[in-house]
Amino acid sequence: MPVAFALMQARNELTALARDTSAEEIRVAPGGAASVGFHLAHIAGSLDRLFTYARHESLDPTQLEYLRREAEFAVQHAKDDLFEATMARIDVCLTTLREIPDDVLPEPRPVGRRELPSTVRGLLFHAAEHTTMHVGQIRTTLRVIRGLGLSSDDAR
Repeated sequence: MPVAFALMQARNELTALARDTSAEEIRVAPGGAASVGFHLAHIAGSLDRLFTYARHESLDPTQLEYLRREAEFAVQHAKDDLFEATMARIDVCLTTLREIPDDVLPEPRPVGRRELPSTVRGLLFHAAEHTTMHVGQIRTTLRVIRGLGLSSDDAR
């Protein structure tokens, strides 16, 4: 349940941020930090990858291409599309969580090309904490942008 609660909280915060964030603000990278758009693209992609590993599957070519192009997606897609894709991915994860039996949680799962050791529980926990960390970074980035009065032309 803590994973579900963390993802629901992240989704609620993203819903509010989507209303209050301008299309220009998602592209600003203050001092070279990651833009809000990158964080959104990364949340969606990392959740997809972590839940794939939790299912004991390998990443498919589409997921690998997304991983290679996450930074590009942040500038190529509209604000609303980035927020909607991220919240849709969280929704898929919440549905998936309901379907995972408790007895599967301690099962080992290899992660990535190097097959780093984890468990289903570990992957789900990491998905939740990683998502909440990036939502916090979005909030911080927006405070910096707004506090300094930056635009996408000023901060790259």
